[in-house]
Amino acid sequence: MEERVYSNDLTYPKEAKKCLVYRIFGQVPARLVLYLLSWSGFLVSFMMRNDINLAIVAMVAEPPHTANSSAEYCFVVEDNNNTAPLDYGGTLNWSGPVQSYVLASFYWAYIVSQIVGGLATQKLGTKRVFGYSQLATALSSLCIPIAAESHFGFVIALRFVQGFASGLTWPAMYALVGHWIPVPERSRFMSSFQGFSIGIGVTYPLCGFLIAHLGWRSVFYTTGSIGVAWCLIWYLLAFDSPETHPRISLREQKYIRENTVNTYENSRQQQVPWKSILTSKAAWSIGITTFGRIWVHYTFIISGPTYMKRILGFSIEKNGLLSGAPFICSYIASVFFCYIADKLVTGNYMSLTNVRKLMTALSQVVPGALVPLVSYLGCDIELVLVVWFIAVTMITASYAGAMANIVDIAPNFAGPVLAFAQTIHMTASFLSPLANFQMLDKQEHLMSAWRTVFYVSCLVACVTYVSYQMWGTGDIQPWNESVDDVDKKEVEELVKSKNDVEITNGLGSNSSSKENNSHTISRNDNIA
Repeated sequence: MEERVYSNDLTYPKEAKKCLVYRIFGQVPARLVLYLLSWSGFLVSFMMRNDINLAIVAMVAEPPHTANSSAEYCFVVEDNNNTAPLDYGGTLNWSGPVQSYVLASFYWAYIVSQIVGGLATQKLGTKRVFGYSQLATALSSLCIPIAAESHFGFVIALRFVQGFASGLTWPAMYALVGHWIPVPERSRFMSSFQGFSIGIGVTYPLCGFLIAHLGWRSVFYTTGSIGVAWCLIWYLLAFDSPETHPRISLREQKYIRENTVNTYENSRQQQVPWKSILTSKAAWSIGITTFGRIWVHYTFIISGPTYMKRILGFSIEKNGLLSGAPFICSYIASVFFCYIADKLVTGNYMSLTNVRKLMTALSQVVPGALVPLVSYLGCDIELVLVVWFIAVTMITASYAGAMANIVDIAPNFAGPVLAFAQTIHMTASFLSPLANFQMLDKQEHLMSAWRTVFYVSCLVACVTYVSYQMWGTGDIQPWNESVDDVDKKEVEELVKSKNDVEITNGLGSNSSSKENNSHTISRNDNIA
């Protein structure tokens, strides 16, 4: 057996004493390291995912201005001091449909990979699935500049690869939550997923600066290089479970074990109950309602920079700053929403189900109602930005709502359930930009055309929420326990047997029997 050294309640492999990484991180709780890895991982992932949303504005040659009324946009071309956006030397003659295909191609494969991600995580573990997917995304980013100058088809292919790889990350990380994070901390840990908000918030201003000073190609070289560097850090510090972690303290490991309902090894051996997941109203309600949230979210993420350039007339740097700033606020808001959700549940102010429904309503009904308002505020830039900020910020409440609900209903199969839900709701990620480009139809300079886009987003967000209000629940589903041959009658017999053993132990059973009985009680509680 490997010799272990104990110091300040921390457990190290003998070889780890000489490792600089463990010396630096030896006193840091493993859950905190995991939080930071999750947060930074989604940050980097969304940098590589969204860099092209702003870069494409500079990549494509500026089309001729066709609007004939200044009431339809917020700058006057004839004025020498106008605020019209500058031409940043785009040379790619990509039509509107081609641009929509380039932006949407990421999500074609993203949806396909959700089920693959759930299955791969069950078999291979989060460390390998998340790490390799990030590396593939980073390498693809580095290749985009050369591909774009050759043919848009190559860019679509690379974005397809990025989408497939990125689609593996969410099921992988969700699966890790059930093994690592105690139930009282789960909503707060879910805020680490909001690293994607920081990723978007940082990417747009960074892209604007790089495009203005170094050209659009520097965007992809920068984000791709950051992605490769992050993969190295992940390789050194990430582990699939507390049991496989080489430096976790005994105290922390015990606390995690006592407050989680499944273990890494057990979950890998369980067969995924796909039939039960596919027929679960709770799972369907999560997928359907978040379809509406994604639709609104991607209206801001993908179509937002185009609106700010064509209608508001912002320069690329200002566009990047104002497109990204709301997402920085989103991260702060997500921490707040998750903290409030935990307090409402642990303080017994509301049931878990009602908390999830409240947060879900805030995340899509409120933003959905605010989106059309943007077009009616016209060129009141300050007020437009205030409404824009509020809408994007409220979207993040979903991570204390329907998205956190995935772990509630099936902690043992959070990865597969997420894969199922993402397969449904991420269709909105490519349908939204395709529908928006179709509705605009070469009228990107017309505010009236954008008003149609915003009304459709509002309708989709509000209608899809109804399913969650009807079927959403915070209760663990019966199929969470993969026990094929145990029916209700057998469970009752097990509970009765447990009580008989307790009586026997009370009359003088040995410690070994007590330990076995404790194991039986825990198993029965999980089954029940």
